Amino acid sequence: MSVSAAGATDPTEWAEQLWEAVETGREAAAAAVVFGALTAGVDPEAVLLDVIATVQARIGHAWAADRMTVAQEHAATAVNDRVVAALAHHPAVLDATPRTTRGRVTVSCVDGEWHAFPARLLSQVLTLRGWEVDHLGAQVPTPHLITWLHRTGPAAVALSASLAPRLPAAHAAITAAQAAGFPVLAGGAAFGPGGRYARLLDADAWAGDARGAADRLAEGLSAPAPVHQPVDDLPHLADQEYTLVRQSAQRLVRAVVSGLTERSPVVRAYTELQVQHTAEDVAHLVDFLAAALYVDDPDLFGGFLAWTADVLDARAVPAASLVPTLDILRRELRDLPRAVAQLDHGRDVLERRPGPPPTVPHQHFRART
Repeated sequence: MSVSAAGATDPTEWAEQLWEAVETGREAAAAAVVFGALTAGVDPEAVLLDVIATVQARIGHAWAADRMTVAQEHAATAVNDRVVAALAHHPAVLDATPRTTRGRVTVSCVDGEWHAFPARLLSQVLTLRGWEVDHLGAQVPTPHLITWLHRTGPAAVALSASLAPRLPAAHAAITAAQAAGFPVLAGGAAFGPGGRYARLLDADAWAGDARGAADRLAEGLSAPAPVHQPVDDLPHLADQEYTLVRQSAQRLVRAVVSGLTERSPVVRAYTELQVQHTAEDVAHLVDFLAAALYVDDPDLFGGFLAWTADVLDARAVPAASLVPTLDILRRELRDLPRAVAQLDHGRDVLERRPGPPPTVPHQHFRART
């Protein structure tokens, strides 16, 4: 494991070596790569964001492209997570960490959000930038978050959410933290391109990555917005469509599974486990539909379907297999105009994709392997 003298401080070369280690779940080798980069003089923040974070993104792409199983993806992510923890105690990192503090910051995932790695990276970057960081990790219930904020009195709270169905929980956390007097910096893929949903949910600031978040916190956040309620921020919620879809989610899943069984001989022959997995996949789709209703943005649901179709393509499953599910949901939700518009938009997204026209599938849309 070596890097040429010319490339000793080039994060790209170190990222390639780290990929070779985490791809096969070799934690000791991964740690050796990261420590080697630090010893060679690569800036610790660059090791975190241009080496480790770059490899983490590659792990996600590899899973989506069916080049990694779920187990391999989890193993690789766990290796990366442990490497970040080990890196925090390396002499080069300790030497680079300021002895004085800028202030205290809480970094937390919103309730229901299990993807804690982005928050972990942010916490370490903020530590390198001189902040005293309370890293709360994954899935923090909002009442417990607020109790922590009152107890510790940070300058700000950084909220992380990776999946759009977490947006309602993020909104509740943003509102509660602001009501308690703490400004909120939002970050993570759930908040949409350019942070559009962070602004919609009235976060005090948004950042697209850890560097941007650290820079934004260094500028200082203004006092929280006035106390407000979700329905004040999002007047469209008054039509109750989001609430109705969330409350009827289990019924919708049963209706789709039943409808798919009626339409497809292949689905009728499924084992009990296959039916269970089908129901889980449909529930995931309903979650994204509900999230799109919450923020009133058809592009959220359409984007999820386009991504799902790409994942299906990688697994040689026809993306057209999504269409019957949308049709059944449309029938079940025919009295909800915004939901119908979301489903129609999603169907249009699928129909515009290159490939054969949508038909009743020979196998259902299950994306996992």
